[in-house]
Amino acid sequence: MDGGAIDGGWYLDVLGFARATPWLHGFFQVFTNAGLVLLALVVAFVWWRARRRDAGRMAAVLWVPIAVGLAYGLSNLVKILVEEPRPCIRFPAVPTVATCDFATDYSFPSNHVTIAVSAAVALLLVGRRAGLASLAVAVLIGFSRVYLGAHYVHDVLAGAVLGAGVALIGLLLRAPLTALVIRLRAGRCRPLVGAAALEGKRVLGSR
Repeated sequence: MDGGAIDGGWYLDVLGFARATPWLHGFFQVFTNAGLVLLALVVAFVWWRARRRDAGRMAAVLWVPIAVGLAYGLSNLVKILVEEPRPCIRFPAVPTVATCDFATDYSFPSNHVTIAVSAAVALLLVGRRAGLASLAVAVLIGFSRVYLGAHYVHDVLAGAVLGAGVALIGLLLRAPLTALVIRLRAGRCRPLVGAAALEGKRVLGSR
């Protein structure tokens, strides 16, 4: 697939903005990966707190890494099927903030964005504050991927749609995940998922 024919103009516009804002280069070069670490820390935090909450809340937290793993796997499958070259290959004469050392990997969709959005939307099923904060991080990660020259805009949008779609499957898994947590709390996994006495009436996505 020739990504440049889809929205190459937008990609070049963002790179033009990047060349005009050298003071942002360092931030986005760090944040593009550090943002994923930040999201992992948010997941760890909400998991720690959910250990003291009802089974429904822990079920929602349990879904986050599952959703991320599924979304990441699907993203890589789509990359193999579509085989879209990186934009730095399509526009070799255009300088990018990041070096083109990721050129051996396909571009569509963005794995970074797929992971970030799947985590953020899944976290929305846990709680509004954690979810909205994570979505803000995901948006910045998405912009950074184009800003650095790693992806086209449509790569980012596709990753967001894929990640959100997978995460929302959690709405269909409320009862089985909650039942699983209740069983785990009665067994050896109790230290990880909380005490059996905390079995609650709420389910995945409750507030």
